[in-house]
Amino acid sequence: MNGTMEQVLGGLRAAGEETRLRLLALCARGELTVTDMVAILGLSQPRVSRHLKVMCDSGLLERVREGSWVFYRLAGRGAGATVAQAITALLPDDDAMLARDRDRHAEILRARAEAAQSYFRANAAQWDDLRRLHVDEARVEQALLDLLPLASVRDLLDVGTGTGRMLGLYAPYIREGLGIDMSREMLSVARANLQAADAAHCQARLGDLYHLPCDDGSRDAVTVHQVLHYLERPAEAVRECARVLRPGGRLAIVDFAPHDLEDLRERHQHRRLGFSHDDVAGWCADAGLTVEQILDLPGGALTVTLWLARRPEGASTPTDTTTDTTEDSPGKEHAA
Repeated sequence: MNGTMEQVLGGLRAAGEETRLRLLALCARGELTVTDMVAILGLSQPRVSRHLKVMCDSGLLERVREGSWVFYRLAGRGAGATVAQAITALLPDDDAMLARDRDRHAEILRARAEAAQSYFRANAAQWDDLRRLHVDEARVEQALLDLLPLASVRDLLDVGTGTGRMLGLYAPYIREGLGIDMSREMLSVARANLQAADAAHCQARLGDLYHLPCDDGSRDAVTVHQVLHYLERPAEAVRECARVLRPGGRLAIVDFAPHDLEDLRERHQHRRLGFSHDDVAGWCADAGLTVEQILDLPGGALTVTLWLARRPEGASTPTDTTTDTTEDSPGKEHAA
């Protein structure tokens, strides 16, 4: 018996129990913690954890650690993922127990969304102040879509995802999306927005943009939207983004052109007052990328600039020369 057949049989055996089927059905609807699943199913934590371990070991589920939290979701690839998707597709929508689980899950999502929106409302005033200084965000998004068309993106990484807006923009058209941010509060907003958009194939993760949790050459598109001006070492962030791009993959950077609004340092914690075309093009070149397009969008006191860079076909992965990564990258400040 070959390895794939053993994986399929192992997955079927692992799922062959009522509680595990309920857990699979829940994970098919989005990422959940053990605490979430205990609350939904009304079972003890050790019992739920034991079932989850069996299904993770069989490849049906994936376990993702985020600090002290652990999220579970359906596996994204491999024979176990195929088995999990086939099993959940066969589960009846009108089953009374599964329907109760869905209702309890919906209650948790509503509470999470309310908490996230409460945080967003508390911080919205400062984002509104900043937005008034530059071109309307809808124009920026349309310009980004023109530079990085929907049809060209399969596996998207959004660095400094903030509210998850970039993931939401591309979600209906991509295979997989991952957003990375250092702010737990902003990740709560992003997760609530992705849940509302029914984007279960997109995740938001706590992570360091100087050490992205992605394999070399694993993404065909990376977006960095209004993030670099918060950083002490933007060149290193660009190099790390280049590392995860496949040959032919593209990096889209959106940020401010050089300006003299010094009060943004104090009011919005900006480390850099914008970047020149040559600044970003030089960082991209050092990272092995070629800038193909640059677009300026003037508006108010600030000009928004978009850079599109490509990793050449057949290019090797840039060597990571980062020596100091103690500087945290803050969450991105822009509205959902």
